[in-house]
Amino acid sequence: MEKVIILTHGMLATENAKTAHGLLRESNRYKVVGLVDAVHAGKDAGEMLDGRFRNIPIFPTVTDAVQVLQPEACVIGVATSGGVFPGSLLEEVKEAIGWGLSVVNGLHDLLNEREDIVAMAKLKGVTLTDVRKPKKMRELHFWTGAMLHFSKPVIAVLGTDCGLGKRTASRFLVHACNKAGIHAEMIYTGQTGWLQGGKYGFVLDATPNDFVSGELEHAILTCEQETGADVLFIEGQAALRNPSGPCGSEMLISGCAKSVVLVHAPKREYYDFTPALGKIPPLSSEIELIEKYGSRVIAIALNTEHCDLEEALHYQAAYEKELGLPVLLPLEQGVDKLIPSIAALVANAKTNA
Repeated sequence: MEKVIILTHGMLATENAKTAHGLLRESNRYKVVGLVDAVHAGKDAGEMLDGRFRNIPIFPTVTDAVQVLQPEACVIGVATSGGVFPGSLLEEVKEAIGWGLSVVNGLHDLLNEREDIVAMAKLKGVTLTDVRKPKKMRELHFWTGAMLHFSKPVIAVLGTDCGLGKRTASRFLVHACNKAGIHAEMIYTGQTGWLQGGKYGFVLDATPNDFVSGELEHAILTCEQETGADVLFIEGQAALRNPSGPCGSEMLISGCAKSVVLVHAPKREYYDFTPALGKIPPLSSEIELIEKYGSRVIAIALNTEHCDLEEALHYQAAYEKELGLPVLLPLEQGVDKLIPSIAALVANAKTNA
């Protein structure tokens, strides 16, 4: 795997660095050897993320990181509102190119559309990879209806808001299933899923709306045909009722996900932490909405931001009592308690096939 450093531009401890967070937890595409973040320089990136030492040092500048680690490329580790380069991050990109590093960019702000950056990269003989570059029209797929006859269980991992850990929960569930002898695969729908090495999926917010359903269907069908997976998890995006970018109905209707794991942050009151966007409805309301789509919530997964362990356990017990559903604490306890339910879905699908 290519040795890379991640650029987080002082945002490592914020929700904007969720791309970096995902790569620090797992990547089958890149070997992460260091991180550049002037605010947190001198610390270990893993310990900053979740208290787990990963031997991934944080450096104040790109030059410092390159001189010590000699990476081959750098990855933009932030996902900003609107997908634009924040502050002086572009200067760090230029610094990286100057050292002969290729750049992998997951923002909407495409490097290949910046003439000065392209010229620098050409001069240094390095590549610029824009993960969110839209596919060409001939590469896109339109929905065919084949999903209506799909017999394997499809589970959507949706959330009550953005940036809750839907992708992380999806990967935890896939790993837990495979460990238990259930062949599971994940359909990625965002740039970080691709960066982590995802083979099946597409970048939803870089896809023309007419083709979102078709790309989702194509990814699911191709994945099952090539892997023979027993169960497929779809990584959700945004939230069904987040007004700044409602999303999720595609997974339920076009992706025929009849089961849902719903991710929720108990202490988050407003969408995107912004009162102007409105309050996040109660879990019971979101579950009712999902049921109106013809799908069923089989578990809640809690994002325990701003909670200590005692509070997390309290919310877990309270929601289980209120909703009558298993409530997962993925980071604190893993997701193994849901495996029997998933095994039952798989067995039932095989019986009815």
